[in-house]
Amino acid sequence: MGLEEYKGVYVFAQQVDNELSGIAFELLGKAKELAKDLNTDVTAMLLGSGIKGLADQLAEYGADKVIVVDDPELKEYRTEPYAHAVSSVINEYKPEIVLVGATAIGRDLGPRVSARVATGLTADCTVLEIGDFPLNPIPGQEQKHNQLLMTRPAFGGNTIATIACPDNRPQMATVRPGVMQKIDPVQGAKAEVIEFNPGFTPDNKYVEIVEIVKELSNTVDIMDAKILVSGGRGVGSKENFQILQDLADVIGGTVSCSRAVVDNGWMPKELQVGQTGKTVRPNVYFAIGISGAIQHAAGMEESDIIVAINKDETAPIFDIADYGVVGDLNKIVPKLTEELKKVVK
Repeated sequence: MGLEEYKGVYVFAQQVDNELSGIAFELLGKAKELAKDLNTDVTAMLLGSGIKGLADQLAEYGADKVIVVDDPELKEYRTEPYAHAVSSVINEYKPEIVLVGATAIGRDLGPRVSARVATGLTADCTVLEIGDFPLNPIPGQEQKHNQLLMTRPAFGGNTIATIACPDNRPQMATVRPGVMQKIDPVQGAKAEVIEFNPGFTPDNKYVEIVEIVKELSNTVDIMDAKILVSGGRGVGSKENFQILQDLADVIGGTVSCSRAVVDNGWMPKELQVGQTGKTVRPNVYFAIGISGAIQHAAGMEESDIIVAINKDETAPIFDIADYGVVGDLNKIVPKLTEELKKVVK
C-alpha cells in the first residue's frame, strides 16, 4: 500500500470517567492547523464505555469526524484493549497523522500502537508543523514535501531536534499537555459520528482491574493557574518557600518550582515546571531564584508575562523575562509583597 493512501489528521481523544481531558481539545486545535495545511480533515478517536454523548463536544472543538469505539472492555484504561482498539482504527481508516497526548495514558498507549502499526513515534513534542524533509536540500537525496515535522527537546534538553517519519505512515507524535492551545469552541457544531467495533477476543489475557482507589489531593493543578510564583534552588531551603507563598497569597497566585527544588525534597513533584515537569502558560510567571536553564524554560516560556528575580545578572532567565530584578530575593520578595498589599484589595 502506498503512502498516498493515508489521509487525515487523527487525534486520540482521551477521556477518564466519561469526561474528556483537556489535552484532547489542545490536540484538536493543533490538528485543525495541520489539516488546513494538508487540505484534509480532522478525526477524533473516542474510546470508552457509554461515551458516544461526548462526540458533540469534540465537534465543537474542531473534529470533523468522530470514530467511536464503545465497549465494556474500554470502561477503564488498560493497555491491551486500548492498544488493540486504536491500532485497529488506524489499520482500517489509514490516517496520515496520529496525535496522542503525552499524559500517563498517552505515554503508555502511543509506543505500543506505533509498534503494532509498524511506524515511528516522536515523543514529548513541543512544536508540530508541515514542511519539507530534510529541512535543507541534500545533494543526491530526495526532499519530501508535506511532512509532519516534529520538534522536541533532546539530550536532556540541551538541544532541540526536529524529527520526521518520511517513509512510514501514519506519522505519530505524543504532545505534552499545555503546549498546544485549544481553539474557541463553535457552539452547536456537529461531526460525522462513525461507530467502529474492533472485536475483542474474550479469552485474551487482559489485565483485570480489581479495584480503583482515587487519591484525593489538596494540591492545585499548576497548569490551570493564572499566576504562578515559582522558586528554584536559589530560594535556599524548604522553609524559605514561605516568602514565595506570602507573595502568592497576596496576588491570588499558586506556588510552583523547578526540578532542583523537587530533587532536594523541598516541594512535591506535582508543582514542578519544566521539561520533566509540567508545561504552563499563566498570565504572570514569577521566576524567583531560578537560573532559567533550557529544561525549565521549555515549560514556562509561553507565559504572558515573565518576572525574574535573581542575584546573578547573567542568568539565562533574564533572556526570556519581560521584567527582571537583580538582587537578593530574601530582601526583594518580602518588599514586593508589602508593596502589593497596599494596592491589591
